Amino acid sequence: MTEVREPETATTSELILFEKRSRRVAAVAFVRGAALLPVIGVLLIIGALASPVFFSVGNLAGVGQQASALGMVVIGESLIIMIGGMDLSLESTFGLAPMVSAWLMVPVAAFGAGTLWGWVPGLLVLLGVGATVGLINGVAIVKFRLNGFIWTLAMTIILYGVMTGITTGQTLPDEPAAWSYLGSAYWGQIPVSLVFTVLVFIGVGLFLRYHRWGRDIYAVGGNRAAARAAGIRVDRIRIGVYVAGSVLAAIGGLMEAGRVLAVASTQGYEEGIIFNVFAASVIGGVSLKGGRGGMLGAGLGVILLALVQNVLDLGNVNNYWIDAIDGAVILFALIMSRVIGGEAAAD
Repeated sequence: MTEVREPETATTSELILFEKRSRRVAAVAFVRGAALLPVIGVLLIIGALASPVFFSVGNLAGVGQQASALGMVVIGESLIIMIGGMDLSLESTFGLAPMVSAWLMVPVAAFGAGTLWGWVPGLLVLLGVGATVGLINGVAIVKFRLNGFIWTLAMTIILYGVMTGITTGQTLPDEPAAWSYLGSAYWGQIPVSLVFTVLVFIGVGLFLRYHRWGRDIYAVGGNRAAARAAGIRVDRIRIGVYVAGSVLAAIGGLMEAGRVLAVASTQGYEEGIIFNVFAASVIGGVSLKGGRGGMLGAGLGVILLALVQNVLDLGNVNNYWIDAIDGAVILFALIMSRVIGGEAAAD
């Protein structure tokens, strides 16, 4: 008679194998991310040669503050890419969430709704907008199996339309100081936003490496069918990651609004931040195929892009050439990270 294994035994065995594989993937992600360090080293040398103020505390603090908002979105997008998905609408959530929040707080004279909500309800609304957008995207893509690229592209346009519609395209100033604190405050000469973003990168990195749900993200991105067979709740993981990604984008939008002390109708969508978000993730070793990548590489990708922009600004490079140079540097960094990282950095 053929021996029949108990379902629980089979499931446990498969889960153990997936956890071991996920640990290996997390270790490889470290190597992939660290491959950007030599490229960043070259940029630091170029920056020092381009301007004597490059290594000043004020300049580096400004670079860190500007990069923090982008960094939050990169964390969210990287997680979504790791499960084998993508979310183009994060750039519109980056603008819409703080816009709706500010709209409910500022007076009619400042183009708000006139409800004059306090900063605490305003923050809850901001987080709620982010979570709602992520939930809608996750359910549509996971449960209804709609094409993620087309769906989030349409959502990008819809969210931007809502953002400009409620304020007729106006910039909203005069938000409460407590609401703007995360993006505008400094502890000594260090931006609070930079400290917060670094802590989030570290926290998410540890979560991916050591928490079971974090390892499940790698498993789902690596082989969705096998992960489901191993007992992992694939749909729940995927939807949860979409929600988390949108919430992180909303917090990034709050940082950007706090940095400039206003929410502009151009924030996010018209700035085209999604291109830099994908660039930072991919050159940092997050595979578009899913199941690979880490926060070290994603963070170094953000640092690289921020340094490139700063070096170009300090070098007084003609604005008409900046986009071309940005693109060339991204391609160069991608090639170098693959060469230096060897097999570990290959898709």
